[in-house]
Amino acid sequence: MVNPWAGEVELVLDGERHVLKLTLGALAELEAVLETGNLVELVARFEKGAFSSRDVLALIVAGLRGGGWGGTAKDLVSAEIEGGLTGAARVAAELLARAFMMPEGDA
Repeated sequence: MVNPWAGEVELVLDGERHVLKLTLGALAELEAVLETGNLVELVARFEKGAFSSRDVLALIVAGLRGGGWGGTAKDLVSAEIEGGLTGAARVAAELLARAFMMPEGDA
């Protein structure tokens, strides 16, 4: 079970549940692979619905690595992500939101 207060999100990858989290190290890795070079522009793209599959993949990989996964983006090329592209985009957006906001219901 994930802890939204810790910024965690769940993803089912090849039938196995994984906890994703954007740690400081994962965020640094994410910034290094972004074409724009900063997280503010990435957040803006997600808010506008103008994100790319590259953005989604970069977020998923960063979150998996922040959760302890040792793979790379190449490992996801043939992976089955529960919910397909839409599911991956939802998880990526939720991961990004949880990294910078308190979970819903916070007073």
